[in-house]
Amino acid sequence: MDHQEIRQAIEKSIETKQTLLATPEIISVINRVSAEMVNAFKNGKKAFFCGNGGSAADAQHLAAELSGRFYFDRDPLPAEALHVNTSFLTAVANDYSFAEVYKRAIKAAGREGDVLVGLSTSGNSANVVEAIKLANSLKMITVGFTGQSGGQMKDSCQYLIAVPSSDTPRIQEAHILVGHIICEIIEKELFGK
Repeated sequence: MDHQEIRQAIEKSIETKQTLLATPEIISVINRVSAEMVNAFKNGKKAFFCGNGGSAADAQHLAAELSGRFYFDRDPLPAEALHVNTSFLTAVANDYSFAEVYKRAIKAAGREGDVLVGLSTSGNSANVVEAIKLANSLKMITVGFTGQSGGQMKDSCQYLIAVPSSDTPRIQEAHILVGHIICEIIEKELFGK
């Protein structure tokens, strides 16, 4: 990769974020999701995150921002990524199917009023979609982070943040930006700094 290709990759990332910035509907959804999560935490509820590959890494990253700390020291929030128990993940994938892993985790731990954030650049990851469907039936709050089409998650999630791109790395970069914004809002609203 030469210098021009590196510059082009950075420019494409900036363009995706500029399009995100220029889409008031997405800004509004980010604000509503933040408010829902603040309310859930105020009411003693939990947040769960799930995804595959890079989206699993982003799910774990965002859960850690909430359960650890973000900008300042404060009490931890009950947030977890559903894939971090590898014994559970591999047992369910082996004994049932990989499409069942997050659904089964939600069945075990999800309760009415909890939040499930599913990350999938295509919006079609079967294990994420199945978990969202179950979470809806449990009266959980469901949030999807996807690419521009929304995939199957478009019709499954209560709240959809569809990044205006079809380029997986650019979508994931925007997902972590949006996730960080939500974490910042939650921390500010709950802990007042």
